[in-house]
Amino acid sequence: MVLRILKEIAGAGVSVNTVLAQPGITPGGTLAGEVRFTGGDVDLEVQRIELDLAAGVLRAQRESERLVPTGFFQAQVCGPFRLAAGGSHAIPFTVTIPWETPLTAMGGRPITGMELGVATELALSRAFDKTDHDALTVEPLPVQAEALRAIEAAGFQLQGGKLVDGTYPGSHMPFYQEIEFWSTGEFTAHFKKLSVTFFTGAETTEVVFQADNLGTLLTPGVDVSQRFTVRNNVPSDFTELVRQQLWELVKRRTPGNLSKIHNPLPGRSATSDLHSPSIRAFRRMFRRKKNGVAHLSQFALFLYSEGENTTPHP
Repeated sequence: MVLRILKEIAGAGVSVNTVLAQPGITPGGTLAGEVRFTGGDVDLEVQRIELDLAAGVLRAQRESERLVPTGFFQAQVCGPFRLAAGGSHAIPFTVTIPWETPLTAMGGRPITGMELGVATELALSRAFDKTDHDALTVEPLPVQAEALRAIEAAGFQLQGGKLVDGTYPGSHMPFYQEIEFWSTGEFTAHFKKLSVTFFTGAETTEVVFQADNLGTLLTPGVDVSQRFTVRNNVPSDFTELVRQQLWELVKRRTPGNLSKIHNPLPGRSATSDLHSPSIRAFRRMFRRKKNGVAHLSQFALFLYSEGENTTPHP
């Protein structure tokens, strides 16, 4: 009797595996796949199966920056059911991911510093949950890809990317992405590094260029940036448009203009209650109560252990 109870609590023998229909996706696209799972040694009650998207976000802690695992999208695959001992099952799923999902690759090239994954959680009643973790590749939409190609054509070289803690006005994400480039062409005399941020919706995309990381998009002070909006059906003169916007950024950086520029984007901080870099603090942050059952995202701890102190360096 005692052994049976222990097996129930541990969920002994239960396994879960998520198979994605395709390894890559674009923002706003459909993520499809199948959750495959097998019952254990005893019958168990499953409360639900959920998919969680999470990413490593740079967050300032005292005088340093650390990657903090941050969930930004959740979808339920199915509700309660009874999982018979030893039974094998497969449940297909299709979910639409957010338009502002960060990019992890450009034309098959990984963007250094970007970590994004799917965690599948099999929530068991009165037992430890079972999870499966899968990396997810997110490629640019056509409008984003054209902008990035035009930037490289202007003499910029991809350095990497990062997710910055904070919510941009009008966005629903707890962070925003900066894709960073080194200047190697005609713009080298004007700035060394260019950061590119996309705020994408179903019809339009706002593109933000920021030079040499003077300030941030969400903090007070000098923020030398250039913003423009394009429709998602890519204009034919996109390359010329990008060059024009880069030259506008150069003009804004001239000494006579710097004193006139102020941060026009007062955002609301998404800073967490997490103040300690310890594993114990991360466990507290990612523990959540649902119907009396405690859940802990092991994927979050995986991101932390893999990504601590991974700020891109030249």
